Amino acid sequence: MTFLRSLSNRMFAAGALLAVVPLGIAIWSVTAAVTAQAERELVRGLEEAATLMEENWKTLFEHFDREARLIADLSRLKAIVELNDPPTAAPVAQAYREIIAADVLILTHRTGTLLAYAGGAGLEVEELASRAAIREAASGRKARAFWGFPGGILQVASVPIWIDPAHPEILGTITVGSSLNQEAAQGLKNLTNSDIAFAIDGEIKAATRPNGDWPALARLLIGGSQTVRLGSEEFVWLARPLTTAAGHGAPTALILRSKTERLRFLNAVYTALGVTALAAVLAATLLSYGVARTITRPLAVITATMRETAATGDLTRRIKLPPSALGEDEDAQLLASTFNTMTESIGRFQREAAQRERLSSLGRLSTVVAHEIRNPLMIIKASLRSLRRNDLRPDDMKRALGDIDEEIARLNRIVSDVLDFAKPIKFELAQADLNALCRDAARAAGLEAEGDADAAITLALDSKLPPVVTDAERLRLVLLNLLTNARHAVEAGAEPRQPVQLRTRRLGDDRVAISIGDRGVGIGQENLARIFEPYFTTKRGGSGLGLAIARNIIEGLGGSIAVVSRPGEGTDITLELPVTAGALQPIQA
Repeated sequence: MTFLRSLSNRMFAAGALLAVVPLGIAIWSVTAAVTAQAERELVRGLEEAATLMEENWKTLFEHFDREARLIADLSRLKAIVELNDPPTAAPVAQAYREIIAADVLILTHRTGTLLAYAGGAGLEVEELASRAAIREAASGRKARAFWGFPGGILQVASVPIWIDPAHPEILGTITVGSSLNQEAAQGLKNLTNSDIAFAIDGEIKAATRPNGDWPALARLLIGGSQTVRLGSEEFVWLARPLTTAAGHGAPTALILRSKTERLRFLNAVYTALGVTALAAVLAATLLSYGVARTITRPLAVITATMRETAATGDLTRRIKLPPSALGEDEDAQLLASTFNTMTESIGRFQREAAQRERLSSLGRLSTVVAHEIRNPLMIIKASLRSLRRNDLRPDDMKRALGDIDEEIARLNRIVSDVLDFAKPIKFELAQADLNALCRDAARAAGLEAEGDADAAITLALDSKLPPVVTDAERLRLVLLNLLTNARHAVEAGAEPRQPVQLRTRRLGDDRVAISIGDRGVGIGQENLARIFEPYFTTKRGGSGLGLAIARNIIEGLGGSIAVVSRPGEGTDITLELPVTAGALQPIQA
């Protein structure tokens, strides 16, 4: 990723991640823990509500067992039951029902006939005497039962009415009960803070939920998931049997609590956590960005100075770090001072190396110049000795004087080459057409122009090349020298001869390149490393200063020269020049 290539961006991203990831993990952990705890509390509350409801109906059974036994022991009730007169028993039963606040009170005779039914539960009166609980009470045992009716379930307790408990003579039975209807369900909801539903025989008889939810509640009687969706809310639920009997038809109470409503408060918690997390992330992001900037800003100053030093070669540049609001960065200061010390040391070493190189070059130059001068001087000396002869003929005199003149010219050329190589180059910079310079140099080097039948050069000049600021005359001399060498290499090579290739092209926005290639004899690897040394040459009669002077000129114009060559395959020379020359002066030997 290109974004992470920058040190400041990597530090920024790392700081942001260090804030976001732990904070995200913490928020997720807290959210999960709070949600789990809330769900556990919801289930625990549901269990407590179920326990409370069970205690409620058990208490009702015990209450009605006790009340029924007390009423059954009253002499008045025994006398009325013994009379077996329904009109007489009916008002008494109604009175007792009101006294004990029961929903239903039923009296039966020992013969199994119904004496009185007080209450409005909606039961079928004709079949009451045949109910199992009443029959069991008639046999001398108390009984409990749940009877379904439209709108609810009747919770009843039946006891026998007898004269002597030790040797009981059963006169009849009394049954009292309370309705588990809509009103009772609402009361339990207020008590347990849960929705309640009563079911018997697989059918919901009463519930605090709307009638439209009853089919879904009925399906819960056969089991299933611990959650159910009613409307737009999700509920957790429990089923509690109202008797020890098991089975689909057994009376059952459903206790439900809205998970959606109970966990709704968590939305506020999550919102607060989200806002806090966002604020923390923003603060951490800004802080990491600030830290990254405080670290990378001095590094940017250091790298910019390094880049300028590398581009210009100016070792006198020093890094000066800008002041920071957080104070000085010790690491950046150490890096800057180390770089400054290093450039000072490199500059000193360069000066010492240049001095040693100058002394060494002076020694080599002295040896070469002495060798080059000795031969002309010997010829001049021999010619002068010939002129001292008394019998010298005019033709011999002319020949001796010609030799002296030729050797003096040779000495002058040697001195001129030495001066051209040794003296500092003063460039005269101006805009120039690089393609025109190449064409002119090709003509001056004796190479036929492209298009002729026997063309000795192939030109591939970039027509979109911009004008360059350079010393046109000195650059022309360099090209002339290189093209002449290329022509000589081609002429010394094998047939058929291939033309020299001269090409110009642009390198980016601020540099151009000139390439000269020939398929001539090439240069051996043992000589390739020495071709720029002064007075090194493999050509007979060559001075050995041409390439050395060429390199000084190209480097003085801010460019570079590179040579690739193989024996028998040819040589390729590439000159790279800036569009605007900086006129950097090379160190002269």
